[in-house]
Amino acid sequence: MQKILFHFSKWFVGLLFIFSGLIKANDPIGFGYKLQEYFEVFHIGFLNGWATGIAILLCVLEIMFGALLLLGIFRNFVAKGLLATIIFFTFLTFVSAAFKVVTSCGCFGDAIPLTPWQSFSKDVLLLLLIIYIYINRKQIRPVTEKPGVQSALFAIAFTASLLFGTFTYNYLPIIDFLPYKVGSNIPENMKIPEGAPVDEYLIMYDLKNKKTGETKAMSDKDYMEKEVWKDENWEVTGSPSRKLIKKGYEVKIKDLMITDASGTDYTKEIVENPYHSLVVVAYNLNETDEKAIAEINALALNAAEQFNIRTVLLTSNSAQDADKFSKRLKLFMEVFYADAVPLKSMVRANPGVLLLKNGTIINKWHYHSLPSFDQLTEKYFSK
Repeated sequence: MQKILFHFSKWFVGLLFIFSGLIKANDPIGFGYKLQEYFEVFHIGFLNGWATGIAILLCVLEIMFGALLLLGIFRNFVAKGLLATIIFFTFLTFVSAAFKVVTSCGCFGDAIPLTPWQSFSKDVLLLLLIIYIYINRKQIRPVTEKPGVQSALFAIAFTASLLFGTFTYNYLPIIDFLPYKVGSNIPENMKIPEGAPVDEYLIMYDLKNKKTGETKAMSDKDYMEKEVWKDENWEVTGSPSRKLIKKGYEVKIKDLMITDASGTDYTKEIVENPYHSLVVVAYNLNETDEKAIAEINALALNAAEQFNIRTVLLTSNSAQDADKFSKRLKLFMEVFYADAVPLKSMVRANPGVLLLKNGTIINKWHYHSLPSFDQLTEKYFSK
């Protein structure tokens, strides 16, 4: 029985660590954004510039620990590494849950969103299993006893995990779990489907007893059923509040608003264009790749002259900074403004490009993989 429990623990922990690491390595920039939230909570914002690099490193460690555990090599190092890692993550998820400072830990990226308490519960379970593995680490048996082969396996696992995270950083996630993935329709993702469940709330009253000074909260339903309103000793204080009791349908895209420099809303006009249009996303012009912007600008000029295709640039910078940037690079494309949060979700690149038609994302690219004008013409514009 003990042997079965140990093997179950080893395989469960190993596979979960590999899965968790791969899911986050699939989108290291998104994981980096999550780390920045934690950096702000712990007042170490000076690490923000290193967030993506740290994210890739953490993903590599997770994948490595999981793979090495299953391979059974370097057992002491792996057992200690797993224990240190899960203690660290359990602490973070407890802080998130107890103090409500980070609404999602990002444990499984955007693929499997977990609430803070769900994340903490998951980490507590892993902590117990890893403590068990650590205590019984001598039972870990390597797939090979040859030091040279063990070193080779270590090198292969390390190189593969590092290359995967580096690739997705430079060429977008392999699997896009965000609402702006290729094939999705932006206007539809901004609506609540007909018949979808809505949030259900209770109206809550704060009551105070005039004689005893006792206070309590009570729903409007209980207030009426128990006829508390007939008891002159109880009075309602303050304003009623709403308490969510059942979560309804959550709109996939709820924070996208595109405006011009004067604040006029252009969201509908841009995302619902019935023709092909190019949307260039550079959420931070101070950190964007200017060479890539110049290349995209040339592409936009050709697309407009030959196919009358509209190209817009979306940024979260101020209108004053964007205007200076546009004039300095002699941009042909129109500049509009949106909050950085939805822009970061649109495409994990700065800059990145989306090809839209009638609100649907036909394709999107990191600036490292942007096709040429001739390629775009052959595949999209000429059809």
